[in-house]
Amino acid sequence: MRLLSYNIRHGGSGREAPLAAVVGACRPDVVIFQEATKPGVIERLASDCGMAQWASRPGESLAFMSRERVAHYEWHRPRLSRHAFLEIVPAGDPLRVFGVHLAAVYAAWTEQRRTMELRALLGAIAHHQAGFHVLMGDFNTLAPGELLDLRTLPHRLRALVWLSGGRVRWRTIKIVLDAGYVDGFRLRHPNVPGLTFPSWAPHVRLDYAFVPTGFADRLRTCKVVTHAQVKDASDHHPILAEVGGL
Repeated sequence: MRLLSYNIRHGGSGREAPLAAVVGACRPDVVIFQEATKPGVIERLASDCGMAQWASRPGESLAFMSRERVAHYEWHRPRLSRHAFLEIVPAGDPLRVFGVHLAAVYAAWTEQRRTMELRALLGAIAHHQAGFHVLMGDFNTLAPGELLDLRTLPHRLRALVWLSGGRVRWRTIKIVLDAGYVDGFRLRHPNVPGLTFPSWAPHVRLDYAFVPTGFADRLRTCKVVTHAQVKDASDHHPILAEVGGL
């Protein structure tokens, strides 16, 4: 099964054609969108990409579309979370996919917000953690050991970092790893940067796919999509993961 995560930026209006070109080239079975706030855009993308099912809510960041009809999908909003997370259960496969979009902006207080959101998510899905599942989406944070060159940021974002103390302790991804997950891209590409944002001059990795450590062998591939139209489609590169059966 091929799983695609894609932040389509501000709803994606006016960029449906390049978005469909990028998604279509990936041949995904399930697509999880972030910033998919306009259901009409997702409906058109589903039609253009030959998807059997889609779901989106006005103003809600997370949406999805699927090549086959799914067994179940549901939005969940833990307390303190800015965005609901989206649970998808494909038909005929013992797999759950959780679409994630954590709070944005590089600053100490927003990183604290992301840690709270992430802990709330992990608590909400604790009863599924013994089974095979994927956490996938825009986490808006850096993994341990990865660096952010502040000189690459717009002045307004640089100012926020300095106002919050001049240094951000990136803790959110460590919480995921400490909870028993493996970073899918880093597992398959230990020495490749995998930068996903912004698409026209990538300098940071914000988009991730995680699987429980005990199921790491089921993650066949995980890569950053570098389609020719990705710069026209959104400010993020999507990530594509392929998972196998038992």
